[in-house]
Amino acid sequence: MPHAHEIVEKRAGLLGVLVVLVVSIGGLAEIVPLFFSAEVTEPAPGIEPYSALELEGRDIYVREGCYNCHSQMIRPFRAETERYGHYSLAGESVYDRPFQFGSKRTGPDLARVGGRYSDEWHRVHLLNPRDVVPESNMPGYPWLARNEINAERTGDKMRTLRTLGVPYSDEQIDGAAAAVEGKTEMEALIAYLQDLGTNMQGKR
Repeated sequence: MPHAHEIVEKRAGLLGVLVVLVVSIGGLAEIVPLFFSAEVTEPAPGIEPYSALELEGRDIYVREGCYNCHSQMIRPFRAETERYGHYSLAGESVYDRPFQFGSKRTGPDLARVGGRYSDEWHRVHLLNPRDVVPESNMPGYPWLARNEINAERTGDKMRTLRTLGVPYSDEQIDGAAAAVEGKTEMEALIAYLQDLGTNMQGKR
């Protein structure tokens, strides 16, 4: 009489179903508890929602595909923490939708880039990266200095994010348009970059 494992191994369909079942149970056992963990669902110390200008900058970051070459997740390894700083915490990304962890590093990780360079450095770097990093293969983004933020949409973005749990106040939403009026996309992107990781530096 064949053993049970022989029956499973000889029936591809049954084997496939059982594999999916086991992986699903294992996945649920790992994922479900995270929904009840304060470290994952609540903001880390110092984390606040993005300002109106930073929020617009983040949208530009996503639109231009910056996450394709820059991660925002420092892993808890010595080689990473010595280069980039404190490893990333789940609570740092509670207001990010979608999160910008990334998985590829053509360029350096940006999780702690806030405050490391001046606004002028970022401006020159975005216009032509090789002016400050000669070996860079990053493209330039000169149009960001010409394009202005559409101030009419910022408040709506913040209002939508509030429905998803981001604690924007009525005052922040009402003042969003004025906060970004006349600002360029480059100014917004730089504001976003200058905010990244500053909570871990005691600056927020």
